[in-house]
Amino acid sequence: MKLHILGICGTFMGGIAALARELGHDVSGSDANVYPPMSSQLEALGIALSQGYAPAHIAAAAEQIVVGNALARGNPSVEAVLDAGRAYTSGAQWLAENVLPGRRTLAVAGTHGKTTTSSLLAFILEYAGRDPGFLIGGVPENFGVSARIGSGREFVVEADEYDTAFFDKRSKFVHYRPWLAILNNLEYDHADIFPDVAAIQRQFHHLLRTVPGNGRLIVNGDDDNLAQVLAMGCWTPVETFGEREDADWRAQLDAADGSAFTVLHRGAAVGEARWSLLGRHNVMNALAAIAAAQAVGVAIADAVAALAAFRSVKRRLEVIGCTHEITVYDDFAHHPTAIATTLAGLRARVGSARIVVAMEPRSNSMRMGAHAAQLAPALADANAVVFLHRPGLPWDAGAVIDALHGRARSAADVDALLAALHTLAQPGDHVLFMSNGGFDGAPRRFFDSL
Repeated sequence: MKLHILGICGTFMGGIAALARELGHDVSGSDANVYPPMSSQLEALGIALSQGYAPAHIAAAAEQIVVGNALARGNPSVEAVLDAGRAYTSGAQWLAENVLPGRRTLAVAGTHGKTTTSSLLAFILEYAGRDPGFLIGGVPENFGVSARIGSGREFVVEADEYDTAFFDKRSKFVHYRPWLAILNNLEYDHADIFPDVAAIQRQFHHLLRTVPGNGRLIVNGDDDNLAQVLAMGCWTPVETFGEREDADWRAQLDAADGSAFTVLHRGAAVGEARWSLLGRHNVMNALAAIAAAQAVGVAIADAVAALAAFRSVKRRLEVIGCTHEITVYDDFAHHPTAIATTLAGLRARVGSARIVVAMEPRSNSMRMGAHAAQLAPALADANAVVFLHRPGLPWDAGAVIDALHGRARSAADVDALLAALHTLAQPGDHVLFMSNGGFDGAPRRFFDSL
């Protein structure tokens, strides 16, 4: 079949494109913003990409249009598809109908950590010889691709609570009907579609309703919002992970930065992990992945041993390079909690060295100011911060800058931001770029200019 994918360079839709190509479909796509790492992955697969949403980019021979959730009514391609009466579907529905039947689906949901935990679970299964399929919202370094079919029984999917498409306002994850679901955490996010936490909790409960009684739920036992979701009704055995004494899976940190820890299962030490990732949040991600792998028959010892060979996901505290004693990182974190935990992990690793943050407040929630009050406290571990505050951005950076008491400034464009960083950066510094978008290539441009 010939498919055209609208919004193809989004991490999820790019994964859909890769799976469709692997299944033998003829795939093309278009997007408003074409940038790495997804554009590089798609080009390597031989998928033709078009910049922009001109209707002419959709070939007349395309038999089905797969529409990403970033597109709304009024988009030229969407209007052309509707006017012509062409067949269309969402990425989540396409996955549910074409890939997941016959597989044991393992879904990883939560406000934070979905990509890393999905990557961990897929790699543990790979390490155990299970050859899993997966669709992950990033590019795991161990695999080099964000999605593959795999020959094994298990299929790991990063399960997003964001809505499905302009014509389907349910969360994407309700389409997957998993045998096992990991619930990493639940906080307020996606202010453009959810009015409050309760609305997100209802969507998570819709996911719980689809997990069978002979399946498994792996739940963060420290998260009160998730406890309330379970209290709404649960029909599936639950295993918990976290820091509470009654959690089924816990960790004892053997290094302050989280690079070494002992895994505890129901109070008994079952393995010692040594790995390259940082931060307590990643230790929790690892516990969730180990618990899920054990639920499908992977020995705990094998799951723990796999961590030593695990390489992180691109743009998750990814080291771009180190030159002139300045280390440059690229990171996807954009929610205050993720920002804070990422910085805490880096601070534990670098000690008293200076951390300089360059931040693009790009997510819809951030642009709407939904996280403004939490942003300054989240940046407590940063010595200096430069915000990209593009003209017309509906977000008031002034209050956040004031709350950082002389440690922050803003720049109107990327060139000005890079210039500001050059005045700030000193030998021994760690310069961390944070954005959930392309950031106009700023991390690599800064490193190359040093």
